[in-house]
Amino acid sequence: MTLRYGWTTGACATAATTAAYTALLTGAFPDPVEIVLPKGQRPTFALAVEELTAQSATAGVVKDAGDDPDVTHGALVRATVTPGPAGSGVLFRAGSGVGTVTKPGLPLPVGEPAINPVPRRMMRAAVTEVATRLGGTGDAVVEISVDNGEELARRTWNPRLGIVGGLSILGTTGIVVPYSCSAWIDSIRRGIDVARAAGREHVAGCTGSTSERVAAELYGLPEDALLDMGDFVGAVLKHLRRHPVSRLTIAGGIGKLSKLAEGHLDLHSGRSQVDLRAMAETVRAAGGDGELVARVAAANTALEALGHCQAAGLPLGDLIAERARRTAVGVLREAPVTVDVLVIDRAGTVVGRAPV
Repeated sequence: MTLRYGWTTGACATAATTAAYTALLTGAFPDPVEIVLPKGQRPTFALAVEELTAQSATAGVVKDAGDDPDVTHGALVRATVTPGPAGSGVLFRAGSGVGTVTKPGLPLPVGEPAINPVPRRMMRAAVTEVATRLGGTGDAVVEISVDNGEELARRTWNPRLGIVGGLSILGTTGIVVPYSCSAWIDSIRRGIDVARAAGREHVAGCTGSTSERVAAELYGLPEDALLDMGDFVGAVLKHLRRHPVSRLTIAGGIGKLSKLAEGHLDLHSGRSQVDLRAMAETVRAAGGDGELVARVAAANTALEALGHCQAAGLPLGDLIAERARRTAVGVLREAPVTVDVLVIDRAGTVVGRAPV
C-alpha cells in the first residue's frame, strides 16, 4: 500500500500568505493558490478562509498531512497580511495558536515567533514573487495563526522546549512524509538492497535532508547510496549486519546522534529523549570544568549544549560522534562494515566527526 504524502504547516502558511498578499494588492484571492516548494515542486492549495478589509487580508488553508498521523492534520492555518513600513521587507508575527520562543538553543532568537527558518524563507520568496508580478513593494507584516493551536501544542514537545502559546510553523521541504514504522523500515531495507545491487561500497544513513546533502557533498555519494533513515538507525544497522557494504556513514544533528551515543536505535522524540545529564557527564569525563558541566546539564537543547562547549573549546560534537560510532559498531557485531559518524548543525556545518 502506497502512503499519501501531505503538506507541512510551513507550506500551508506560505500558501495562505501568497493568497492574502495577492488579495491585499488586487482585491481578489487566488483560489486555488500555487506555491513553489524548496525542491521546486509547485502544489496548489484550496482556500478555506477569505477575509479582506481596507488595510488587511486574511487567507486560511486546512492542513492535509496525508497518511501521516500528524497532530496538526486538519488544522486551519491562517495568514493575515498588512502593509509593512517602507524598506522593512517581510516581518513575522505570531497570531493566535502560534508559539513564541522563550528559551535559547532553538534556531530562532528568544522572543521570536516560532516560525522556523525554511518556512520564513518560503514566505519571503512568495511575497517577493507576488510583489514583482503585481507591482507591490514587498514590505509586509505577516501574522500566522492556527485555530486551536495552543491546545494542539500541548500534545507536542513545544512546552518543554520553551515555545509557549501555541505550535511551531515547521517544514524543510514543504512535504510531510507519512510516518509508518513498517513502511519506512521496509524502504530502508530496499534502499540498502538497491545500493548493493548497484555495486555501492559506501552508503550514508541520514536523519534528514540537511545531513543527506552534507554527506553527499562531502563524499561524492550518488543518490542510490543515500539512505533516508529518519529516526530508524537501528533498521539500517541490522540490515547491514546481514547484508553488509564496506563502509557506512551515519549523519545527523547532535540531538538525534546523542541518543544513538546513549544506545538508542529509534531516535524519534516519542520513543527516546536527549539525555542532557549524560551529555554533561561526557563533558566532565573529557575534562570540562564544573561550570561547563552545569551549563550543559541545564541546557534547553543539545544544540545549546554544543554551543556552550564550542565556546569553551571542548569538542562535544566529536565526543558524541565517537560514542555514536561505538554503538553502531556494537550493533553491527562482526559484520565487515567500517563506520564513521558526522554530526552537523542546522546550517549543515560539520560540528563533530568520528573517523573510520
